[in-house]
Amino acid sequence: MEYVHRPYQKGETIAAIATPPGEGGVAVIRISGNDALCVAEKIFSGPIRTYKTHTAHFGKVVDIDGTIVDEVLALVMISPRSYTGEDTVEIHCHGGSLISQKVLNIILNAGARPAQPGEFTFKAFINGKLDLAQAEAVQQLIGAKNTLAMQMAKEQLQGRISKQILHFQKSLVDTAAILEAWVDFPEEDLEFASMEEIITYLNTIKQPMEKLLGTFHDGKIASHGISLCLAGPPNVGKSSLMNALLGKDRAIVTEIAGTTRDLLEEEMKLGNLHFRLIDTAGIRDTSEIIEKEGIRRSKEAMQHADLILLVLDVSRGICQEASALIASAPKEKTLLVWNKMDLPHPDIPSTDLPFTAKVSAQQGLGLEDLHAQIDKLIWHKGPPAKDEIVITSLRHKQALANAIEALQTLIDGLKTGVSPEFVASDMRKVLSELGTIIGTNITEDVLSAIFSKFCIGK
Repeated sequence: MEYVHRPYQKGETIAAIATPPGEGGVAVIRISGNDALCVAEKIFSGPIRTYKTHTAHFGKVVDIDGTIVDEVLALVMISPRSYTGEDTVEIHCHGGSLISQKVLNIILNAGARPAQPGEFTFKAFINGKLDLAQAEAVQQLIGAKNTLAMQMAKEQLQGRISKQILHFQKSLVDTAAILEAWVDFPEEDLEFASMEEIITYLNTIKQPMEKLLGTFHDGKIASHGISLCLAGPPNVGKSSLMNALLGKDRAIVTEIAGTTRDLLEEEMKLGNLHFRLIDTAGIRDTSEIIEKEGIRRSKEAMQHADLILLVLDVSRGICQEASALIASAPKEKTLLVWNKMDLPHPDIPSTDLPFTAKVSAQQGLGLEDLHAQIDKLIWHKGPPAKDEIVITSLRHKQALANAIEALQTLIDGLKTGVSPEFVASDMRKVLSELGTIIGTNITEDVLSAIFSKFCIGK
């Protein structure tokens, strides 16, 4: 669904089903806005406007003609003590898809508007209950595919990244004031600190900013998962290895070379991480049209994958196709897997690929060591510490990188005696870029892009 952020009308009353579609024990319909209590009272059998905040009440949802639709619980939360910061009522009805949609329709007929994707969280952001980084963490927490991603989202939701960004901003404000004073009063010969002291101070701020930026590699891995491509010549056991990693027969395995003609994809978990496993066609010289297309897709998958398992048959050594693949494989993301270790084989030749593993996919041997080697290749310096602040959003990474670049330009300008107007402008850029992370300097287009990724009801 395409979502274009509409102009915010403070207090406008919206409603949506907040629980996933389908059948379940309970469905929750959320109403929020200035008229939330009034709308809820029109459809509920009790005097909702008289209820105290954060109390739950049993009653019935009644249609406009007086028909009882369902027995429900109504949870009342009075502004500002609610998720959105506005009056909010949640109707907890039975969880069938038909009954929950019926209750929602009655609420909409009573005066609420259907909520857009992420609009409840958008209200929370606009009303100061969350900053933008925390709002984004809500969706990350919902979509977390592993415990590490969930932990990182929780840290962001609790405001740890926001506090770090605010610390950077506050640390730069005094220097920004000095630079602006140089611009406004050039004839006064003002000097609040020596040029060397200012440059040294700005470098001490830049270092932790760069450290935080460096965490994006780990944050991306944890939150977005890893694409893991199995590549190699035909008939080296790529499909067998895929089945062994998945623990099920997902790919067809035969003695005939070139069985796999297209990409096979499957989701899996290894340890705390989520993987998208891609089995590819065997790479070799061929004139067969369909197989050539499969090989083209294999090479494309290797190019775009986060990690490559380059699988070779140890009993065959390094054939011509294998030699070409080893030479062209990007070392920083390739793990060489010697397969069929259960068969007689010559001494394993050395290569310049730094990560290797030895397995027998058919026998299930060596898989634990393969998992360990994958971990080594993924984590450049080991997994992030539990208390480490990690950025997971590409938007945050780009804004932080822009801020660091502007700060370096500012420092260089101070060293070379650039006019105060330019260095002051660079400082404003630094503060502006940092502000986009937490939402103090954000455009409507960016808000649309962020909240369009949310589910309706959140």
